[in-house]
Amino acid sequence: MPTVAVAQVCAGADRGANLDQAASLVREAADLGAHTVCLPEMWPFVGPDEDKVAGAETLSGPSMSAMRELARTLGLWLFPGSFAEKSEVEDRVFNCSPVINPEGAVVAVYRKIHLFDIHMDDGPTLLETDTVVPGDQAVVADACGLTWGLTVCYDLRFPSLYKALRDAGAHVLLVPAAFTAHTGKAHWEVLLRARAIEQQCYVVAADQWGRHNPRRESHGQSMIVDPWGAVIARVSDGP
Repeated sequence: MPTVAVAQVCAGADRGANLDQAASLVREAADLGAHTVCLPEMWPFVGPDEDKVAGAETLSGPSMSAMRELARTLGLWLFPGSFAEKSEVEDRVFNCSPVINPEGAVVAVYRKIHLFDIHMDDGPTLLETDTVVPGDQAVVADACGLTWGLTVCYDLRFPSLYKALRDAGAHVLLVPAAFTAHTGKAHWEVLLRARAIEQQCYVVAADQWGRHNPRRESHGQSMIVDPWGAVIARVSDGP
């Protein structure tokens, strides 16, 4: 069984600082013996929607190029969360989650299917559908001798997707996220444990944490859950 690490970050609008933070944690995980490292959703940038769209990258852009070099240098599998990927639709991006092998090659790509729209009376209004094109394909990837089912954040609320991934052979279900602090304290852990129990899979969930800006705060509590629904690893507050 491979040693798996989840890296918890608090991304902001400074892309360089975000990359430095993520790369530092990947290196730390490798030093601790990890064969596979998983990052959260949208770790390269959390900020205004217009800047997210304007700064959208491709799989060969600076963020994923840096991750590919890191995977190759450290000789590990890297699930680099997700990033805003350019699409052919004007003013919209994909929420794109790739898989990188120890040679630095992208071997699978999942684009988030279920988009997150919410208005909270005592919290922010977040409308992912304003700027993101939904994906339309469930994706599994073989890594470290296991088959991984790829999902992103709000997908967690749709058990039919996880059943499809299990039916496709998944042993591990991956959930990079930027789960809001408001909903996370009520639903994050119970949903992760439910998906693990339902599908009899490990669930590996790397979440963003903390205050990104005045408008947005993420829950954190990144964790790994076993098929019995037990939390076998958990990140406390902070990176």
